[in-house]
Amino acid sequence: MHMPAEGIFHNLLIVSIRKSYPGQARKVMNAIWGLPGAMFSKCIVVVDHDVDVHNLREVAWKALNHIDPERDIQFTLGPVDQLEHASRLPNFGSKMGVDATTKRPSEGFTRPWPDEIVMDDQTKKKVTEKWKSLGL
Repeated sequence: MHMPAEGIFHNLLIVSIRKSYPGQARKVMNAIWGLPGAMFSKCIVVVDHDVDVHNLREVAWKALNHIDPERDIQFTLGPVDQLEHASRLPNFGSKMGVDATTKRPSEGFTRPWPDEIVMDDQTKKKVTEKWKSLGL
């Protein structure tokens, strides 16, 4: 779990899970919104267990490649921090949850999920050498 400073902490909560059943990411979102203090989280992004939640670049890459906005974004209403200036009412507003996990057939996703493209060690070595020759 990570609450990055870029989200002013309570505005963004990123959590990784080892998904074991359909809808688990949404269950996690709702569980977090049911906790004292964490209920003020304006946006929760749930990613797979292999995503480094402290690496915002990796989180963005995985999340933006794994979501279908209509299917994977959930909006809800509830209590918000009293310092929340964007909410419709004092202490009450909307929240957003993003299920950025890999989708499975048990969740209605019947197409094959693509494998992640990973460079082999030889290619990584060549790229590293190129960077050095370019002065980077």
